Amino acid sequence: MRSSRRCPLLVSVLLCAFALLAARPAEESRRSPEDGRGDVGVGTEVAQLYEDAAVATQQYEEGWREARVQRARARRLEGLLDRERREIVVLREDLGRLARAQYRTGGDLPLTARMILADDPEKLMEREHAVRKADLVVDNAIDKSRRAEIRLAADEARAAAAWQDLEKRNAELAKLKKSIEQKLEEARWRLQGQANASAMAGICRGAVRLDQPKLSFTRDWVAPVEKYVLSAGFGTGGARWANRHTGQDFAVPIGTPVRAVGEGRVVRVSCGGAFGIEIVVEHRGGYYTQYAHLASVAVDQGDRVLPGQWVGQSGDTGNSTGPHLHFEVRVAPELGSGVDPVPWLAARGVNL
Repeated sequence: MRSSRRCPLLVSVLLCAFALLAARPAEESRRSPEDGRGDVGVGTEVAQLYEDAAVATQQYEEGWREARVQRARARRLEGLLDRERREIVVLREDLGRLARAQYRTGGDLPLTARMILADDPEKLMEREHAVRKADLVVDNAIDKSRRAEIRLAADEARAAAAWQDLEKRNAELAKLKKSIEQKLEEARWRLQGQANASAMAGICRGAVRLDQPKLSFTRDWVAPVEKYVLSAGFGTGGARWANRHTGQDFAVPIGTPVRAVGEGRVVRVSCGGAFGIEIVVEHRGGYYTQYAHLASVAVDQGDRVLPGQWVGQSGDTGNSTGPHLHFEVRVAPELGSGVDPVPWLAARGVNL
């Protein structure tokens, strides 16, 4: 009898255990704040590669500018050297003319013999003095030109060597730049793949705490991305929108750091739906800004943000035609209260 009473209790315990095991995967899939470990790795990698690519590009461009300066200097020195050589040729011809003039006026005879034979010895002496003076001037000019030629040749050689060294270094920088860009492109699409999975499941993986840039903005308002191409504007029509486009699109590659345009508080971080992964920030004066179609977020709901702070990374989630940032300015957190972002930012000193 005792064993028969244990069976219902044992069955109940087993059923509870199975229920807990069955519920755990669903519970795990809904966890958001701390479970973005893989996402964090790729997002951080993309952000670091983005910075590395920017530095490599800057070094590459500076190197080629310096190489152009050195190449121009080498060519200028080469031109000066050619001019010095031409002047030496002219001076040598002048010296030859002086020698021939001396020969025609009896330069092969001793000066004493020429004075005895001359009709006017005084004029002969004056002419002899002038010839010797001209001869000395030409000799000095040739020596000076030769020294200048040696100096210019050395400068030209140094400039040419510096130019060649720079071109070699720039070739190495170009190779490094290309390698970083390839790694960045691969990481971008890995990040986008994770973002697509999150958006399709409607699950936010939590903030990717990116290493923030040094914020040195003197203005209260900035553009949401640093480098961009403006695409669809506010109020434009299109097949992808039920009525009119509600914001301003910035065409940027996947993983581009997205900045808070001004100081405020994050009031929404959501995933899924037409906007994909999105953030809404509340600003003073009763305005809200939205950053949509992201690949990752770098803030959590309730966080305070500063102008220029990275709040996420651009992507291609949701109802999107390609990698870009969809940016809105609203008078309420919800869709349908938008104002044109371009004049709104312009009124705050940010001209797109």
